[in-house]
Amino acid sequence: MKRNRSEVRGLKSEDNRSEVRGQRSERSGVTRREALGRLALASMAGAISFTPTEVAAAVRSIRDEAQAAQYKPKFFTAHEYATVGILADLVIPRDERSGSATDAGVPQFMDFIMTDGNDQRRMAMRGGLAWLDREARTRFSVRDFRTLTMAQRKQILDDIAWPTRAKPEHSHGVAFFNSFRDLTASGFWSSKMGVTDIGYQGNVVRPGWDGCPAHVLEKLGVA
Repeated sequence: MKRNRSEVRGLKSEDNRSEVRGQRSERSGVTRREALGRLALASMAGAISFTPTEVAAAVRSIRDEAQAAQYKPKFFTAHEYATVGILADLVIPRDERSGSATDAGVPQFMDFIMTDGNDQRRMAMRGGLAWLDREARTRFSVRDFRTLTMAQRKQILDDIAWPTRAKPEHSHGVAFFNSFRDLTASGFWSSKMGVTDIGYQGNVVRPGWDGCPAHVLEKLGVA
């Protein structure tokens, strides 16, 4: 997946034997059977849905906690939380203008959304993260998504980032990633860093109004 910041602003190993037998994985705390079941629920859920009210509550809740030296997730396992951070920074990486999604506290924001959310939303999130790990093992014979190279991660995301181009067999990943990307954007641009990034000034007094700038009218093709 090759996505630069401007595009986002424009929004939008093989399994080991123990996992095949259905034994509990030490990495994620779920069996392969459970992961597949969660994928099915994720597809029915269709999205990791959330409301503006929930976003506002999450922002208020993590404002102080996000500044802590080491945030301890309440919903995500350590494995999931690390994956969330990697994926969020692939959606909104650090650039010359501002920090990345993790710099803005997006993983903490997501953890609150999931903790305060419903079971369907939680299943959709956990199912999507499990799907990424399964794809990593199937395609590249590695432990999980975290252990992939950057090029390998982008190869997986390239298959699910554009719904109209995605193959039917990737439908679970498409539903998850597009919802995850929306949640990442909501978390980032509702943070202090995100507000600064877009140059939002709030309600300010203007002594006069000279009309729309000429270069904007030119770009819109209007007079």
